Amino acid sequence: MSMVLEGIQFVTDTSGKQKAVILDLERYSEIWEDIYDVLVARERENEPLESLEDVKKALIAEGNSAAQ
Repeated sequence: MSMVLEGIQFVTDTSGKQKAVILDLERYSEIWEDIYDVLVARERENEPLESLEDVKKALIAEGNSAAQ
């Protein structure tokens, strides 16, 4: 049984398999922002981490006095 939700459309391939979704952003913009944030976080999860102190030092070295 499939549910029909207003403002959500699925794109299917020739065999009927769902491949993508279209969201009405006027209706679901907050949900989309949450989804997007999760996707960005997952893309960045293996990036090397920097300490706050190292970031501050780099900003100060670049002449950004607001980092002090």
